[in-house]
Amino acid sequence: MNSLPLRLVYSDKSALPIGDHVFHSGKYRGIKERLLQAGAFNESAFLPAPRCQEADLLLVHTRLWIDKLQRGTLSTREELELEVPYSKELVEAFWHMTGGSIMAADQALRNNCCIHIGGGFHHAFADHGEGFCLVNDIAVAIRCMQRDGQIARAMVIDCDVHQGNGTAAIFGTGEPEPFPRPSASSLNPSGSAHVKTSATRDVFTISLHQESNYPYFKPASSIDVNLPDGTTDATYLEWLDHALRRAQERFEPELISYVAGADPYGGDQLGGLALTIDGLKQRDLMVFNFARDHGYPIMVTLAGGYAQDPEDTVKIHVNTALAAKEVFG
Repeated sequence: MNSLPLRLVYSDKSALPIGDHVFHSGKYRGIKERLLQAGAFNESAFLPAPRCQEADLLLVHTRLWIDKLQRGTLSTREELELEVPYSKELVEAFWHMTGGSIMAADQALRNNCCIHIGGGFHHAFADHGEGFCLVNDIAVAIRCMQRDGQIARAMVIDCDVHQGNGTAAIFGTGEPEPFPRPSASSLNPSGSAHVKTSATRDVFTISLHQESNYPYFKPASSIDVNLPDGTTDATYLEWLDHALRRAQERFEPELISYVAGADPYGGDQLGGLALTIDGLKQRDLMVFNFARDHGYPIMVTLAGGYAQDPEDTVKIHVNTALAAKEVFG
């Protein structure tokens, strides 16, 4: 792999026109501004997110669902499941969000790591959207890389507080097997986890999330770590380390898609875990070191974050970019 400076993907066209909402979409611009102000990156490090193509979306989503989004013919139930106000402008923003994730995957394969300041919409299924997610940019980006012959196998490491149900459903096969606990320690972490594998699997999915949180029904990922309410930094990091070790024993990816949610933070309005801002940066460093040490290119999407103070969400996401720079330069 090359050693060019770390690049980031960003576009003002990805701003979600959803008004006053618990999902503060202004965070994306804020992240870029803070990174520039800190001198961590200059303007040339930011690549403009392109608009994805319909053919890209159809690698994952049904024609009927894409047509409904484009024509605005969603049923009342389908609109309610989105939990964001539907508009043609929102669809256009998601097309750019998805294009940004495709670009981030391509750039990661060229240069070790790339961060998309956006994306991570893991609740979208092939035939419908849920939980702020119209389309699943993570799945589309992976399928595009496979279609174009750049990779055969990918791994998703989803560290949002909410399980990536759409991603699990899109890529999932087989039945779960018991997933052993981490080695004995004074932490004695509670919760449950399962692993499932398939010899023909081309995408291996890992999800660490709060068990009692959205979504109610959680399709099985390759590894699901269902964390109890109030999980703190040390316990979370132990589970993450064990999940990464187990995954690496069972699967050899050519690309990692890291869903770096800010919502495991203890001050998040839609979360119930208790990680600190520093603990979340340690999480990021663990994932980035895992990718670097094994030679796996890694693309990053920033996913959820709904802190009482939006500046906390921005700081957590900024730290993800800084952690990537620390590891990859």
